[in-house]
Amino acid sequence: MSPGLLILTALLAVVLLLVMVIWVKLPAFIALLIVSLLTALLAGVGPAEVIPLIMEGLGGTLGNVALLVGLGAMLGAIVEKTGGAEVLAQAFTRVLGPARVAPALVTASCIIAIPIFFDVAFIILIPIVYSFAKAAGMRSPLVLGLPLALMLFVHVTVPPHPGIVGSAQVTEGDMGLITLLGLALCVPVGVIGYLISRRLTRGEFEMLPETARNYATFGTGASPVAGEEGGDVLTRTHAEKRTPSALAVLFVILLPVLMIGTGTVGGSFAAEGSGAAAALDLIGAPAFALLVASVVGLLLLALPCGYGVAQMGRLMDGALGPAAIVVFVTGAGGVFAAVLRETGIGEAISDMFSDLGLPLIVLAFVLAAALRAAQGSATVSAITTAGLLAAPIASGDYTTYQIALLNLAIGCGAITLSHINDSGFWIVTRYLGLSVLDGLRTWSVLVTALGLIGGAFVGLAWVFA
Repeated sequence: MSPGLLILTALLAVVLLLVMVIWVKLPAFIALLIVSLLTALLAGVGPAEVIPLIMEGLGGTLGNVALLVGLGAMLGAIVEKTGGAEVLAQAFTRVLGPARVAPALVTASCIIAIPIFFDVAFIILIPIVYSFAKAAGMRSPLVLGLPLALMLFVHVTVPPHPGIVGSAQVTEGDMGLITLLGLALCVPVGVIGYLISRRLTRGEFEMLPETARNYATFGTGASPVAGEEGGDVLTRTHAEKRTPSALAVLFVILLPVLMIGTGTVGGSFAAEGSGAAAALDLIGAPAFALLVASVVGLLLLALPCGYGVAQMGRLMDGALGPAAIVVFVTGAGGVFAAVLRETGIGEAISDMFSDLGLPLIVLAFVLAAALRAAQGSATVSAITTAGLLAAPIASGDYTTYQIALLNLAIGCGAITLSHINDSGFWIVTRYLGLSVLDGLRTWSVLVTALGLIGGAFVGLAWVFA
């Protein structure tokens, strides 16, 4: 098949994927598999070879992704169920003082977001946002709640979250280096993003009636926090259990980061093939770091707080259910990437962009942003973009550092343009009482700004790479 027809096949595949996810409402896992199968057949793969190719792509992606996302979900469950997130947020607020409640919550939330998915972390912190907003006499929790969007930036740029893990797996990126660069990127983006959020919340916003009623009665025991009728009671009390210390929570969350950093940085100084290099490789392996952190979390958080091993084990097992959905979607994205690679579509795309002279770092951001706007899921857009660019990256003789930057560019693009097809949009607007229009004016603008700022920093780093 000619390069032009291969590229046309790729375009049709992406359009079909969007149609299936947006209009037909098929699960992303099924849609990705169907599109991968049809793309392979249309590009000339024999019927007998299609299923083995799908199995190869799925297996090659699932191993690392399932391990990291599963362990990350378990670590997040320990922090969440023991009340560690609330403890950490309150501790940061005490340390920074009442006048700095908003930056304290943002700082704490970004740390909490390292092992916990954005939607879960946001819901955990909403009762704290309501409490502090009411104590400060605010008529709306928006000023304190909107900056928590910074947690989503952590979600798309820092492992073990599925989008960045999946794209790194597809592009063969160094997970340790991506983790360190992602965390470093969160600092300037967080500061600038916080300032933007303050400006976006200067005006008056009319709260949705149900949310306004819940906010007004919050803390009286009269209503749930949720914005839906009969919503969930989100105030988590730990009267029957002790709560962990903030220092212990902080240590458990940052332990895998410290281990990965030690392995990545230390490995560059150790002699190749030496015992020290081998030990540092193990210490810095993200899966090993998360496994150690989960065990330490049990010992430092769960057991001292009154949770038995069996009880905490059930809670951690429960965290694998939601994580499994994400893992399989990521695996299906790996199948699509494998099909693009094996059929020569990826190489055709690589040649086309080489002829156009468009920098790959720009293309990574733009493609991820376009797919995010079209179908809503940051994870699916990141994985799909990585699949489309896997061949250009592999054939471009890029350094490990440059590949890490390409993955971060994909993550930055995948956070932008959140709107009504994004579940995160509805979670935020529901709990902060925003209408759809106000959500687009605040939340959508903020996350797009975060992506653009992050993309600008990554682009600047690319120039000097």
